[in-house]
Amino acid sequence: MLRQILPGIWQWAWFSEEKQLDFNGHLLTVNEHRILVDPPPMAAEELSQARRGGQMDYILLTNRDHVRDAAALQKELHCQVWVPEADAPEMAVTADKTYKDGELLAGGIWAVHLSDQKSPGESALFLQQGKGIMIVGDALIGKPPGSVGMLSPEKYADAAKAREGLKRLLKYNFDTLLVGDGAAILTGARPLVEQFLA
Repeated sequence: MLRQILPGIWQWAWFSEEKQLDFNGHLLTVNEHRILVDPPPMAAEELSQARRGGQMDYILLTNRDHVRDAAALQKELHCQVWVPEADAPEMAVTADKTYKDGELLAGGIWAVHLSDQKSPGESALFLQQGKGIMIVGDALIGKPPGSVGMLSPEKYADAAKAREGLKRLLKYNFDTLLVGDGAAILTGARPLVEQFLA
């Protein structure tokens, strides 16, 4: 079920038995664009719900491991897929465009590259909407709900450097943190991230 969580933003989830947490996808309606971010599989009802709003324009992926159902949805919804340039060669989806740090993407979304993460292209997506919205793929996970964490240390070449790389997020003012894995933090997110990285 697509659940509206903020004005112009819907979320749906696919539960991973292996990881014991939700893999989230987001549907954004921003500046007349309709965009899916890191889409996990959609149930038939979710797909028809998504179609009802009109043509889907883009699928944005935050890293090489979040291709998820993008290839099938690209075909199904006839939309473009944009991926981080550094991860593109390792992705099992045909990208229509690659993006890099500091680029302004469709819908007025800023690409924020995060260094020393699990994949070389790991990027967050920043939206200056409301009090600011930060969308992350694998950079942070929302587990347990109401808090943030990182993936287990063995996922990184250097976990300490990865944590340091995340401080880049604090250069932005955001109140909401939408995560690819786990539970979103809809308000008061930046101080939580700051506390976690301190």
